[in-house]
Amino acid sequence: MTSRILEPLTLRGTTLRNRIWLAPMCQYSAVDGMPSDWHLVHLGARASGGFGLVLTEATAVLPEGRISPQDTGIWDDEQQRAWSRIVDFVHDQGAHIGIQLAHAGRKASTSRPWEATQGTVAPQDGGWEPLAPSPIPFEGYVTPQELTAAQIGAVVEAFVEATRRSHLAGFDVVEVHAAHGYLLHQFLSPLSNRRTDGYGGSLANRSRLLLEVVTAVREEWPQDKPLLVRVSATDWAPDGVSVQDVTEVASWLAGLGVDLVDVSSGGNAPADIPVGPGYQVPLARAVRAGGGIPVAAVGLITTAEQAEQVLVDGAADAVLIGRAALRDPMWPLRAAHELRAPVAAGSGVSWPPQYARGAWR
Repeated sequence: MTSRILEPLTLRGTTLRNRIWLAPMCQYSAVDGMPSDWHLVHLGARASGGFGLVLTEATAVLPEGRISPQDTGIWDDEQQRAWSRIVDFVHDQGAHIGIQLAHAGRKASTSRPWEATQGTVAPQDGGWEPLAPSPIPFEGYVTPQELTAAQIGAVVEAFVEATRRSHLAGFDVVEVHAAHGYLLHQFLSPLSNRRTDGYGGSLANRSRLLLEVVTAVREEWPQDKPLLVRVSATDWAPDGVSVQDVTEVASWLAGLGVDLVDVSSGGNAPADIPVGPGYQVPLARAVRAGGGIPVAAVGLITTAEQAEQVLVDGAADAVLIGRAALRDPMWPLRAAHELRAPVAAGSGVSWPPQYARGAWR
């Protein structure tokens, strides 16, 4: 049998061995932004488990852009070198690796989700003052400082420098994080952006920072390497960003050289989200149809049959596996087994020889 999720996908000069990708998931396990052995094992295990593209967690372009003090970064050369070791190991497993570049904005300097005390980490406890489009706090967090025009320019330059370091570290793909209520999403959404300058008001103005970042990153990133953007297609809240808004923005991104949009949702405001199996797939379908750009779908895609159907139905060009991949680092290999897919060379799955006995029976 053939399988859509195990078909290769070529974006620019990069051919990914299959369309099952590891979703970016924060590990909250870094010190001073440095990826560690934990990240090597976390990402390396999924690479050996058959994922076609392994995406890092949200990796901060500035120290103050971290979601938590324990997030990874790539704002200095030491971090770049630490990432190189992980990149090399992932490549040795036959997978490609992408880095998700991020700035948390008003959701920065927060405690890790498993800690007893939740909320903003104070400066005396290792935190810092968050920055945002407008001085509007995320529920339960401190009020952020409004970014000045000069600080906005510094954010764009930080994305450029992080992109340069990502190339030197050997990454195959860059993904710009504009979802889940972090800085670029905060600018996009009228719920968090009340600016009266050129970065606020209309959709075009609210998109301005994202488009500036993407333009600058695309100029820095080698032309033969793919550029992705993750978006939240809706805030799931009245007067928030809508799928129609994001579909229009996606069409602008396509014109700037973005190769694929990774479609998620929510994260910028409290909302009643209809969470269920594949609940975000219709959003991916809408952005793909209206934005004229390839998309990846994510959100409680847990079985091989479900993932296969997303692509068969034409809702997306790839699927991202998140929580299911935390439970099963070898999700793609298991999916290939369940779908009775061929395991010959070039079939879209690479069984490590140490595990080849698991391919049959």
